[in-house]
Amino acid sequence: MVKRTELALERFKQSRAEGGSPAPEDRPAPAPEIPATIAYTRTRPVDVPVSLLRDRRVLSASEPGAYADAYKILRTQVMHRMRENGWSVLAVTSPGEREGKTLTAINLSISVGMDSNQTVLLVDADLRNPSIHEVFGLEADRGLVNYLLDNVAVEDLLVHPGIQRLVLLPAGPRIQNSVDVLTLPKMIALVDELKRRYQSRVVIFDLPPILQAADVLAFAPYVDAALIVVEAGRTTVESLERALLLLKGATPVIGTVLNKADRSVGAAAS
Repeated sequence: MVKRTELALERFKQSRAEGGSPAPEDRPAPAPEIPATIAYTRTRPVDVPVSLLRDRRVLSASEPGAYADAYKILRTQVMHRMRENGWSVLAVTSPGEREGKTLTAINLSISVGMDSNQTVLLVDADLRNPSIHEVFGLEADRGLVNYLLDNVAVEDLLVHPGIQRLVLLPAGPRIQNSVDVLTLPKMIALVDELKRRYQSRVVIFDLPPILQAADVLAFAPYVDAALIVVEAGRTTVESLERALLLLKGATPVIGTVLNKADRSVGAAAS
């Protein structure tokens, strides 16, 4: 199964290779360096123990090692594609459930935040099955849903988990009509505001699995690109190909991540 999935990833890379890259003069200039320490004034600070993150496999927040290095490689590949296209909003998803998309989104966000030129906002947009708050040991009572449905200010919902340059926007309480909420005009306006407010900010949305709900296809046109996470030995070639086909034309697929493989985590950059 691993070899068949890898062959599918390789076909995906080859199919995207002819797209080309913008000429150097068309690429955006690097964002100015931001302070090493940021003072968060309105964002709620939460002290999340490193031991808790390590237990929950947030590897890039713990001691250096092979897995942390793998996420740095993934960060480099992702940010290269984002910068050369002038993109700042990335969706992370997977074909099916429990394939590692949320953990990948978290570790990637932390790795991106280690870049002195970037800040990161990680948004839990898996509104039917939110889990980012669980990883960080947060309550599930307030988040994106409260902004969209209860008119709570975004600034009152943001959380700084003690990791420099990383801010979280949890999902809040679970809802069933998630696709309708994600496509509200208020949500579309929020994505546009998040995209434009800070030049140095990368916004990463953790979205539901592509084949489980209509949320990703409905929301995909409002993000700049998508990253697909597949799990070795679990994700089938057929489901990966279906996911890629569904996203075709909705948003560029920046690459794929093969999770739980025998070798280090990697990205197949498009």
